[in-house]
Amino acid sequence: MSAPAGSSEDRRFARLPPWLRPRAVELPGSGTMRLIETTLLVLVAVLLIVATVNDLSRQVGVNRRLNADLATWRAYTGRSYHNIGADQELLGASSQHEVVCGNTSPGPPKGRTQICLTIWGPVSDGRRTVHGGWYLPPGSEDQRATRYGCFGEGGEGECPQ
Repeated sequence: MSAPAGSSEDRRFARLPPWLRPRAVELPGSGTMRLIETTLLVLVAVLLIVATVNDLSRQVGVNRRLNADLATWRAYTGRSYHNIGADQELLGASSQHEVVCGNTSPGPPKGRTQICLTIWGPVSDGRRTVHGGWYLPPGSEDQRATRYGCFGEGGEGECPQ
């Protein structure tokens, strides 16, 4: 292995093992190993860039949908509350069906009777379509067991008998 290039660099790279230090001249050979390493690094970089762009675009879509869901709940109920909960997991994370719940009267979150709406479909004019829903008593944590007054397609067969 050759010594590092330049005397000012000698001190900076002195702690590195010889095979990691910069070389003044390239070692003899065809350079195939360097070509393979460079190609692999470029492929990994492209993969990371594609994954990042895909994740960002998916997240932008989710955020747009959730903002539309909140606007839909406010328009449907006629209340402009800010403490509204949107649940993507209740009907399935990949279903793009959300449940948006908020109080029916002013008060702390989950401190009053809540109305929950099932919302899905495309975003149109900043809103989505309400397909049904149900009511929850104050302080309810289990939406499946305590719901009542189900209505619409999204609430059919969902209320306990």
